[in-house]
Amino acid sequence: MTVNLEVAEGVGTLRLDRPPMNALDTATQDRLKELAEEAARRDDVRAVVIYGGEKVFAAGADIKEMQAMDHTAMVLRARDLQDSFTAVARIPKPVVAAVTGYALGGGCELALCADFRIAAENAKLGQPEILLGLIPGAGGTQRLSRLIGPSKAKDLIFTGRMVKADEALTLGLVDRVVPADEVYTQAQAWAAKLARGPAIALRAAKESIDTGLETDIETGLAVERNWFAGLFATEDRDRGMKSFVEEGPGKAKFL
Repeated sequence: MTVNLEVAEGVGTLRLDRPPMNALDTATQDRLKELAEEAARRDDVRAVVIYGGEKVFAAGADIKEMQAMDHTAMVLRARDLQDSFTAVARIPKPVVAAVTGYALGGGCELALCADFRIAAENAKLGQPEILLGLIPGAGGTQRLSRLIGPSKAKDLIFTGRMVKADEALTLGLVDRVVPADEVYTQAQAWAAKLARGPAIALRAAKESIDTGLETDIETGLAVERNWFAGLFATEDRDRGMKSFVEEGPGKAKFL
């Protein structure tokens, strides 16, 4: 399989496994969508790590496969391409990308679907599609500009240049830079910590933030308001408040 889902102690790892560069061909895209939807459904998955292995996250689309596609073929495929990445972005649980080596084109777009990105010191990220006479087609023009702002996104997309981990951190493209041999361990630790949190409240926070970024503030506030009130019907709210009153802040256990 080109993508695998491994689950341990509440954390599901979506592992890309298409050597040597994890090129994201159509079969890999379809498998990614399938497993992202599975991770979203499974109660034993409370947080997710996206990982490409020790050497490379994902170097982009399978260019040889794309070269053989004409306009009609891509019109028919483009929606499925975007849907596979959107399935990752819509996982209603915390998601962290563990980025090693190259995360280019579709690889960078996949990292953008995570809530948090931990990158290796040797990581290189970018959207080089313009160098092929194309633009990002798996969400890059939208998610990158929302994450780092339109001017910075245009710089990367217009030029197609790669950025090293330190510049990616400055741009806000990644959230933490660590030694290469610590990337997966730190991503796992981040995910495991959140996996022990209140699952419904985390889902509510993610949906409220993401919806607010995609719509006007009044709609975003309505989503927040409805989730906020709705959480008063959950066991996690009862447990959290009871613990706060009896033991003080930060001691509640939600599992």
